Amino acid sequence: MTEAALLPLAVAIPLLGAALLAVAGRTLPRTGCDILATASATAEVVCLALLWPHSRHLATADLGGWPARLGIVLAADPIGAGLALLVAVLVLAVVVYSWRYFDEPAGEHAGAFPALILLFEAGMAGFALTGDLFDAFVFFELMGAAAYALTGYRIEDPRPLHGALAFGIVTSFAAYCSLFGIGMLYARTGELNLARLGLRLSSHPADVLTVVAFALICTALLVKAAAVPFHFWLPDAHAVAPTPVCMLMSGVMVELGVYGVGRVYWTVFSGPGGIPPHAFRTAFTALGVLTALLGALMCWQQRHLKRLLAFSTVSHVGLFLIGVALLTPSGVTGTAVYVAAHGCVKAALFALTGVLLDRYGSVDEHGLHGRARELRPVGVLFLTGALALAGLPPFGTGLGKALGEDAAGHWQPWLLPAVFVTASAVTGAAALRAGLRVFFGTGPVPHSRPGEEETTGEGEEPEIRSPERSLPLPMTVVPAVLLALAVLIGCLPAVAAALARAASVFTDPARYAAAVLAVPGTPPAAASTPAAGWTVAGVLLGLLSTVLAAALATAAVHHRGPSLSTRHWTVRAVRTLRRLHSGHLGDYLAWLALGLVTLCVALVTQI
Repeated sequence: MTEAALLPLAVAIPLLGAALLAVAGRTLPRTGCDILATASATAEVVCLALLWPHSRHLATADLGGWPARLGIVLAADPIGAGLALLVAVLVLAVVVYSWRYFDEPAGEHAGAFPALILLFEAGMAGFALTGDLFDAFVFFELMGAAAYALTGYRIEDPRPLHGALAFGIVTSFAAYCSLFGIGMLYARTGELNLARLGLRLSSHPADVLTVVAFALICTALLVKAAAVPFHFWLPDAHAVAPTPVCMLMSGVMVELGVYGVGRVYWTVFSGPGGIPPHAFRTAFTALGVLTALLGALMCWQQRHLKRLLAFSTVSHVGLFLIGVALLTPSGVTGTAVYVAAHGCVKAALFALTGVLLDRYGSVDEHGLHGRARELRPVGVLFLTGALALAGLPPFGTGLGKALGEDAAGHWQPWLLPAVFVTASAVTGAAALRAGLRVFFGTGPVPHSRPGEEETTGEGEEPEIRSPERSLPLPMTVVPAVLLALAVLIGCLPAVAAALARAASVFTDPARYAAAVLAVPGTPPAAASTPAAGWTVAGVLLGLLSTVLAAALATAAVHHRGPSLSTRHWTVRAVRTLRRLHSGHLGDYLAWLALGLVTLCVALVTQI
């Protein structure tokens, strides 16, 4: 099958599956809906697996037969196609995981959940494969609309509704900013095709309008990526969303925001009329460092397991942003490997948290202390995922972290590798601490913080109505397979080498433009690709972050360490940070506006 057929199919298959489920789901039994959803998700994986070899030389498809200067183009380079393949794999995992787990309403709404999951998949795959800026905005909003609906799926409970509304309003506000930026760019160049936008923008001098347009477009991407201070919606949405939805949001949706920033910068703004490289590198590296450290700190403070994992996602997004901001093929290689493995690990950890919700109706680390001793195999998987988060070799997360540290170390030899080690160690330690307490009953039962309001995770609305049944096999097999995939990403040199070649293509805007616009004499591929294997330094730093994580977790569960007064400045600073995550929509929008203004100022002062 040709690339011109596979590219539209990659978007059409999940859309068709969603439409069939929406129509036939009312009459099909639950098993029929599961079979239809699984068949659609499997067909998408096969389609994208067939597309992957074509993307090596940039696969393109002109929709409706219209050329790029007139119509919409789908374009798949290896990074975009690989990300779409990751989306498809995780959606298939979620569909299988939900076979006997997730309760669905009967009657008119039967089949709605898998239909929304496939609609979510269509938006994510379309965003990764489009070559048009406005088209990317449309797919981005399709993805967002499906995510809002899935977050508030349990409409009988007011908490998911509140979370979905906050999620929807914050991201809609950011979408208006992005649309305004696209309009400004269109007024300047008269183009929406990414490749043609980059060429036209190169003929203009860089000015304030260009910077403001770039910052506005990035606002929606950074909100979806949950970069600080655009991240406030993420923990609230994860706390109330169904577990299978959390697997997708943390596993791949936020990563698409980071991908969007890199795609828009390299194809549109990396030329003479765009954002100077030093300005982008400085601003987004600072943003990445802030996101990584604040996410790690907030992750450590959580006892609600879904919020804990959500904040660890925020922290890792910071590391991904640093890798992209380096503007080097080696930085993008590290981020690509890291994203692929992190998606599998994070989805596995959320799936295992769903087991706790299924068995005990709670995701509270304190309240579940020792209650899950009977689930030792699940506990072993959870601790394995926590070690993978910490960057333990040979997991792919460890390899991605090592490659990112090496690339960052060439620019900031000490600071940035230290941020990678710190963020990995603290987020891994938080997950280890929770796993040791919940599944093994290690240490005394922790006490609540006096005088502080905490989101505990107790009294959760059950996602199934018959908890007395035995644990469904897919609920443990799916996370085990995902963790095995994370190991394979780190162990198979061919995977990392392919992503290194993909990074070379991704960071070559001239080659992208030539392929999309079908310009004769396509520039040759880069002569060399960045190294993508394990190094002694990478292994040692991975072991260091893992040992630090284990030490932190052990000290926490046994209460070893100094007890600080409630008036100590560190305690007061942490308390202030916790209060900033108030759940108040007005506060979140104010922080979003402040972040947008800060980004504009940071870029304008450097052009």
